[in-house]
Amino acid sequence: MEKKDAIKIFDNKKVRTLWDEEQEKWYISIVDVVAVLTDSPNARKYWSVLKTRLKAEGSQLTTNCSQLKMQSADGKFYLTDVADTEQLFRLIQSIPSPKAEPFKLWLAKIAAERLDEMQDPELTIDRAMEQYLQLGYSESWINQRLKSIEIRKELTDEWRKRGLKEGPQFATLTDIITKEWSEKTTKEYKILKGLKKENLRDNMTNTELILNMLAEASTRDISAAVNPEGFEESKDVAKQGGNVAKVARKELEARTGKKVVSALNAKTALQLKNKTNDKD
Repeated sequence: MEKKDAIKIFDNKKVRTLWDEEQEKWYISIVDVVAVLTDSPNARKYWSVLKTRLKAEGSQLTTNCSQLKMQSADGKFYLTDVADTEQLFRLIQSIPSPKAEPFKLWLAKIAAERLDEMQDPELTIDRAMEQYLQLGYSESWINQRLKSIEIRKELTDEWRKRGLKEGPQFATLTDIITKEWSEKTTKEYKILKGLKKENLRDNMTNTELILNMLAEASTRDISAAVNPEGFEESKDVAKQGGNVAKVARKELEARTGKKVVSALNAKTALQLKNKTNDKD
């Protein structure tokens, strides 16, 4: 049963989704939906309390909900409570929120959009660009980000061919690549940018994205050329791929006198952009 993950945007908040090719339906993170509808500072706790209450009332809704692995902000995959759109429509009735009706319309829309995308894959790219524009990113940055998604997929496809496992192994290899080219682990990089749950790539500058893409593309190409066997050999390939981008980074820094790896994050960058626009 093949599933494809995606991030959808509602009310400027991210909602994790998985598309099930076989059943042709979306599975959506319940915690993300709760966060959208309630603005709760602790959506997991809210969902835990609501789940207990629904069980006590004899509702079958929580029993019918599934758990699927979804990517967390730390880049790792964890089992997450999910529901299909039909289940979510019923669940929303149990959450008092002025956003309930707009969210139902949004759910119906993304279901229809997915069917359209199956007929015309270019629509997927167009809608991803639209979502980033809604969040305030520039078109030039969005183009780089979409390209980085493509390169990342090519790399993870290469890892799967080598029999590597999603989750811990993918995360370790990614960390090796990041550490090699930027001289910071993923965690250290996020701390530098003041990030917690936010996606690191969504907070990179154009130059950082380009070098990260170079590192991942190089890792993919080297892996395809040398055919590493197993996880340990793939770790060495990841280091080699990251080093290609490290050499480029150091050359650029030597010529510009500026550090590439920056504390600048998307929130700060967008605030600066808005201030500049206000002055114009």
